[in-house]
Amino acid sequence: MYLSADDIEQLEGVEKQHFLNPEAQRINKSLGDAVGLRNLGVHQIFVPAGHYSTEYHVHHYEEECIYILSGSGVATLGDQQQRIGPGDFIGCPINGKAHDMFNDGTEPLVCLVIGQRLEQDVTDYPKLGKRLSRNSGEWTVVEHAAITTVQRKKA
Repeated sequence: MYLSADDIEQLEGVEKQHFLNPEAQRINKSLGDAVGLRNLGVHQIFVPAGHYSTEYHVHHYEEECIYILSGSGVATLGDQQQRIGPGDFIGCPINGKAHDMFNDGTEPLVCLVIGQRLEQDVTDYPKLGKRLSRNSGEWTVVEHAAITTVQRKKA
């Protein structure tokens, strides 16, 4: 499948707010959905000035990456902050550093975000002390304090 620049321009963006962070707002154009991708999410996102792209998080099984198209902001990668702008690239490997982006500019922060779409994933939200488990469309959120680790005996 093919999308021209005009096709992408005409795609209707969907306003999204992160379910755990009302300050994380963006307009999302799903390029991957438009061409029928099922295992890879490809999105052009527009983060308004003064907002986050998402809640600070880290995936345990899915990889994602971000390419900055226009605008400026600050990416938090673990405990480090990094100025970001057009042409910058951020890679988020599994079990890497928690991350988010904040648009501290005056124009929308426009990015291409690409990530896996696995049936199962575990995502931690360290600042909130929460864990999201996704299993075939079912989402479960628990407090980190409520997680119990069980040691299994080898058979």
